[in-house]
Amino acid sequence: MRDLDAGVRTALRGLDPRNVERVASHLVAAGTLLEEDPAEALAHARAARDRASRVAVVREAVGVAAYHAEDYAEAARELRAYRRMSGDESYRAVLADCERALGRPEVALRLVAEALAEAPDAVETAELRIVESGARRDLGEDAAARLVLESALGNRLDPASLQPGDTARLRLASAYADLLELQGEHERSSDWLIAIAGADTDDVTGAVDRLGIEFTDLEDELVDVQPLDDGAATPPEVVEPLPEDDHELGRSFDEEVEAEVAELLGESDPPAEGGTGTH
Repeated sequence: MRDLDAGVRTALRGLDPRNVERVASHLVAAGTLLEEDPAEALAHARAARDRASRVAVVREAVGVAAYHAEDYAEAARELRAYRRMSGDESYRAVLADCERALGRPEVALRLVAEALAEAPDAVETAELRIVESGARRDLGEDAAARLVLESALGNRLDPASLQPGDTARLRLASAYADLLELQGEHERSSDWLIAIAGADTDDVTGAVDRLGIEFTDLEDELVDVQPLDDGAATPPEVVEPLPEDDHELGRSFDEEVEAEVAELLGESDPPAEGGTGTH
């Protein structure tokens, strides 16, 4: 429950306390899995709806998950239910795009026109124009599709004019780059994508992936130096024997004993005076 934002927690307060935690857990799972596994996210959202179908945010969760899972009929149905229950009009571009996906571009264009007539903010306007361009393309009106995006981008049809943080224009530019690619202008499309990737620091447009750029962690490129194995066999140390000098230095203990025995038995000459022999 604590993983939900305050607005959703407030919306769930009207439920039976025994039901709240289960609905909340499904909503958290749906939100967490939305990008990674949209189908599983949709399953969790539906489970929440089964327990709380009269809660607007639950219907919203189902609609958003269905859209990501490409179940456009359910997405449109649930988002319309959410709009009726909450009065929130923020999903107009998504609803129009669902109509496109369902093969009804004329309906999508009508929804776009109705939404634009109410002077939405810059971000929603950009999304509506992108859907409008797509619907024109669906109808075979390629020139009109291009004109929609170029008009929305304004007079600065220059990739270098893109600025970080201008999400609306970056989204329009991304759609424009896709359209150029579809129309065979590959070099211009690539120029726009490169500029988008440079300005889109949060990668909301996915331009980096579309360019096929992969970032490598430099630490992964460093040579992995393995420590010496402490259990490895160590070759024996080679000790060079010391040369014996005239004073018989460097003889081993056994050699000293043998020499002393030989001297006692008279088998060898006694050491010279001043020598260091054993007495």
